[in-house]
Amino acid sequence: MNYLAHLLLSGPDPDWRLGGLLGDFVKGPLRGERPQAIEAGIRLHRRIDASADRHPSYHLALTNLHPRWRRHGGIILDIWFDHLLSRHWDDWYPQPLDAFCSQCWTDFRARKLYIPPPAQAFICRAEQFTLLQSYCDEQGIARVLTRVSERLSRPLPLQQALPELIDGRVALTEIFNDLFNYLLLEAKRFRQQYPGADSR
Repeated sequence: MNYLAHLLLSGPDPDWRLGGLLGDFVKGPLRGERPQAIEAGIRLHRRIDASADRHPSYHLALTNLHPRWRRHGGIILDIWFDHLLSRHWDDWYPQPLDAFCSQCWTDFRARKLYIPPPAQAFICRAEQFTLLQSYCDEQGIARVLTRVSERLSRPLPLQQALPELIDGRVALTEIFNDLFNYLLLEAKRFRQQYPGADSR
């Protein structure tokens, strides 16, 4: 899953949401350097990624991609799934996407002390350029895939996978819906281990 999916799956607590974002920036063991709820959000991020990777729907989605993309298929799918989530946001969450994103950035600014510089830079860029909202647009996804391509150790034009994703939209949407419903339940079960995690 990509940024937008992790923010939603983290639940309503701002600390958990920050942890859901930081899961892409904080690696290695968690040693209590951040508040418990933020570290719990990071652990949930890792659980979600592991659960998604094992799910039959995710493997089915990978088979929808041309073999040339298989090595980076997970990256492509995570970004495309954020596109599908944003396009059908109202089906998954009651708050409008713009308001949801604005609330996240506001909450995160109040927790700047716990955010490493690379994540701070991402948050600033995401807010300035309404990055997560741009996932609704196919050209926005093309730009994201292009930027990711440029960061690969061996550059590969991932944006060239976009026509396949568009052609397979119906099948991939069904797959995503099945996977995301499963992850919503997994995330809720995980958060229930921490009293008060869903109280906000």
